[in-house]
Amino acid sequence: MLVLSRQKDESIVIGDDIEITVVDIRGDKVRLGITAPSEIPVHRKEVYEDIVRENVQAAKVKPENVADVDKAIARSRKPQRGGNYHMQDNPRVYAEMSGVHVVRASRGFDYSVPVI
Repeated sequence: MLVLSRQKDESIVIGDDIEITVVDIRGDKVRLGITAPSEIPVHRKEVYEDIVRENVQAAKVKPENVADVDKAIARSRKPQRGGNYHMQDNPRVYAEMSGVHVVRASRGFDYSVPVI
């Protein structure tokens, strides 16, 4: 691990496209500003670990559950009668009922289904 010392408003450059700037220092907390291309994901470590854990869970979905999701989507497009629960009521719950692992994303939900 490379260890560098920086003061407020000083930066570190990684490659040609990434710059990390010390924005503020308060007690034992350091605020960092990160400039990077949008195609490079930048996460706090605890968020990254959650993403990895969710991906491992998603990889455990069985192929037959993926087929169930296809059926559920097809059924959701048909008119429902008799008060049956259907996808338009709550797609997240309906997908989980079909065995698909659903994770909260910044916009809506990501349905984690492995590619087979």
